[in-house]
Amino acid sequence: MYVVVIVLHVAVFRSKWGLRMRAIGEHPRAADTVGINVNRGRVLNTIFAGAIAGLGGAFFTIGSGLAFGKEMTAGQGYIALAAMILGKWNPFGALFAAILFGFTKNLGNSLSAIGAPIPQDLLFMLPYIVTIFAVAGFVGQVRPPAAEGISYSKQ
Repeated sequence: MYVVVIVLHVAVFRSKWGLRMRAIGEHPRAADTVGINVNRGRVLNTIFAGAIAGLGGAFFTIGSGLAFGKEMTAGQGYIALAAMILGKWNPFGALFAAILFGFTKNLGNSLSAIGAPIPQDLLFMLPYIVTIFAVAGFVGQVRPPAAEGISYSKQ
């Protein structure tokens, strides 16, 4: 996945596709004016993002002994969204935020395993607590793409 992050960073910030993708997210009307098919681009980028997210989903299945469980993600998808927000919508920033959240999850598991005098429920909540504090500390400092969640239609 480290290679995917590097390739994705180069693709988003140094390629024609990345420039078009960012234009579609920031100002779709301007992108449409220069001839970019906004709706097609959004659909293709959503499919591509879903494929990358599928790699993360495959980890949950493979990492849990090739078994599927109803609550196998345990809220990790929300932590992934928080990592993207905390990472300021940048692949490297999201990587470092994910490492922070992964560290806190592993810290909670390790402290639980060695029998730390902290209640076990609190240790399992540690990644979620860190996520809340990290995202709450950056509220107002991080700006999502301007046209995120806004539908676009030619007029």
